[in-house]
Amino acid sequence: MEEELSLSYGESGKPVQATLSSLKMLDVGKWPIFSLCSEEELQLIRQACVFGSAGNEVLYTTVNDEIFVLGTNCCGCLGLGDVQSTIEPRRLDSLSGKKIACLSYGSGPHIVLATTEGEVFTWGHNAYSQLGNGTTNHGLVPCHISTNLSNKQVTEVACGSYHSLVLTSDGEVFAWGYNNSGQVGSGSTANQPIPRRVTGCLQNKVAVNIACGQMCSMAVVNTGEVYVWGYNGNGQLGLGSSGNQPTPCRIAALQGIRVQRVACGYAHTLVLTDEGQVYAWGANSYGQLGTGNKSNQSYPAPVIVEKDRIIEIAACHSAHTSAAKTQGGHVYMWGQCRGQSVVLPHLTHFSCTDDVFACFATPAVSWRLLSVEPDDHLTVAESLKREFDNPNTADLKFLVDGKYIYAHKVLLKIRCEHFRSSLENNEDDIVEMSEFSYPVYRAFLEYLYTDSISLSPEEAVGLLDLATFYRENRLKKLCQQTIKQGICEENAIALLSAAVKYDAQDLEEFCFRFCINHLTVVTQTSGFAEMDHDLLKNFISKASRVGAFKN
Repeated sequence: MEEELSLSYGESGKPVQATLSSLKMLDVGKWPIFSLCSEEELQLIRQACVFGSAGNEVLYTTVNDEIFVLGTNCCGCLGLGDVQSTIEPRRLDSLSGKKIACLSYGSGPHIVLATTEGEVFTWGHNAYSQLGNGTTNHGLVPCHISTNLSNKQVTEVACGSYHSLVLTSDGEVFAWGYNNSGQVGSGSTANQPIPRRVTGCLQNKVAVNIACGQMCSMAVVNTGEVYVWGYNGNGQLGLGSSGNQPTPCRIAALQGIRVQRVACGYAHTLVLTDEGQVYAWGANSYGQLGTGNKSNQSYPAPVIVEKDRIIEIAACHSAHTSAAKTQGGHVYMWGQCRGQSVVLPHLTHFSCTDDVFACFATPAVSWRLLSVEPDDHLTVAESLKREFDNPNTADLKFLVDGKYIYAHKVLLKIRCEHFRSSLENNEDDIVEMSEFSYPVYRAFLEYLYTDSISLSPEEAVGLLDLATFYRENRLKKLCQQTIKQGICEENAIALLSAAVKYDAQDLEEFCFRFCINHLTVVTQTSGFAEMDHDLLKNFISKASRVGAFKN
């Protein structure tokens, strides 16, 4: 995030804070659907998933752990209890209080969501029992799926077009839904209406990662082996054949290679090894294997990205696009990219693989739940902010209007020229201050710790006086900005007077223009009636020069 000067507003519309902000926020701007959200709404987003056959649906969570949905609502996939589309974000109250750990979606679309407590909720399209609730009725609201999962904690979810897969904390895999090609792994091709544990070769294995292609399923186990089942018409199971596989089968061609992650596209597969290498197989009509040609591969083939280790692979069952990120932070893409077939990994300017899917996948959907990682580490700036007015660590007290403000000499000397000289040989630990009011002086000291101010426009006038006195030019600019944002007809003359008094020419011009533009109301205020004689004379003279009194 770049640093930028920003203002936030309280309920009264008055600025609450003018600050240099570098808050960690989720960058969702590359997804077109988010242009429906206001800047204020975007700043609150902490998790997001764009889905749907055209990337026209989105679910996101905010800093307050509220869940919102937006979009066309095909088959009730927004979970709101109806099939009405919504162009404005609507809160998903039925999941109130739940925190999302992971989420996936199918082609219908249907949604499978796991909470941080390991519960599973599903809703949306259900013609093939992919919701796992034992019916084939579309689910208009989230349904808690507990059959065969009641004592399990689900840690990962994956959806194919019309089937669902979950991974539990003890390494078991459960599947349900459409099974025409064996993608549920039950040994038959009958659809599976409720969660069923995938056994066979996986019976005594501990799975650590799962993924679904359009009609196939995969699991990586803790020994680094990969097990696959389901549709194989394009060789996407990596078994050297094109026959479907109704039960899990180990990929023998990866013998001796320890796989950490698997990712599935529409009909192709990527794996990432513990040595940071990538292998690919399956459909390749768009170059999505990254092998330099468009020939399908039924065996794993190495993908040469660059000498650096790969740390992340990305693919999505609805797209023919592949992406990878290196240890050095480079992001590559290949396959179907905005209609072009890119047959070799192409270095992008992106910093994350998610942006590849936002800008180049068809449809533009998320390959995973986007999220801001919680960061418990405090920066130097954050640590200093916490220490303002802290009596436990302070070595200096200011006595203003009978109240104490606690500070640290060394920080004041580093941050302010005035204190550098006034505290140089000062052994006192109490400084009495009578020139400025308590709110103004406290705001000044807080600014030295935080680079921000939190005042009403009227109080900012007093701080502008102090900033002028102490020659704090940046603080002057922040005060002027706060005043500009808070000006109204009632206080315009008082703010204009302050601007003149403190020689803030830019602010004076702004206040003057505001008064001229709202002249009728401003001249009826008490502030205008009590205006200083010289200022009134200058105001009328200047107003007449700009033609304010012409009929």
